[in-house]
Amino acid sequence: MVNTALTTEPLASRLTVGSGPDAREIAYFHRAAARPDAGPGLVWLGGFRSDMTGTKALAIDELGAATGLEVTRLDYSGHGMSGGRFEDGTISRWLEESLAVIDHITSGPQILVGSSMGGWIALLAARAILARNPDSRIKGLILIAPAPDFTEKLMWKNFSEAMRQEIISKGYYQAPSAYSDDPYRITHALIEDGRKHLLLDAPIALKAQIHILQGRKDPDVPWQHAELLLDRLLHDDVRLTYVRDGDHRLSRPQDLDLLKRMTLAMIESVKS
Repeated sequence: MVNTALTTEPLASRLTVGSGPDAREIAYFHRAAARPDAGPGLVWLGGFRSDMTGTKALAIDELGAATGLEVTRLDYSGHGMSGGRFEDGTISRWLEESLAVIDHITSGPQILVGSSMGGWIALLAARAILARNPDSRIKGLILIAPAPDFTEKLMWKNFSEAMRQEIISKGYYQAPSAYSDDPYRITHALIEDGRKHLLLDAPIALKAQIHILQGRKDPDVPWQHAELLLDRLLHDDVRLTYVRDGDHRLSRPQDLDLLKRMTLAMIESVKS
């Protein structure tokens, strides 16, 4: 049950990222901490073509309401309520937007909660913040079906030669979606830019607690991908939890309950 004495309301706002023709308005919701000692804040980083009003994002916000924690959710450009075109999106752009919101909106220690592509963004953001300051304020990461390097290892590697040639010659490929009636464009820029941010070919060190939640029946990000990530996180406190019958979304009531329990456990561990 939510303790209303601890509850603050999430406020919707926008942040301009970039300048000139590259400027885009990034929409976000920010729930301020109800008290200074509530614990680390939570930052929601959504998946490819997902948004900050999805089931898991709202579950994290509900957790913040129940515990008095600061919660920040954002939509990348071309997603949800934010400006910009999806076709212009790259990992570099979406990382820049995520870092801008984390830097300018949140305060104090944070736990990044990343779903699918958001797991990749979370890993990159944590690394970038650690590079600036060895006392990183990113104290933990909850990664749900994380998809680091997906543009290369889960897309390009599995594309047919015809699809690859279409992307190179035309600049994009119209891909069918399992989650929508509308196809979406996989652009050459997305693939090329993704190669600048590959993580899985070398050890990753973030100085943070990390918990991975992975469905064993995930058709989009197979469980072997989570194992590969686990093998690269050599220097951090990492746990991997499988949901035996879980798919990619992990949005069933029992999945959301598990996500909340995992997040609460990390909050208490970080605070201690």
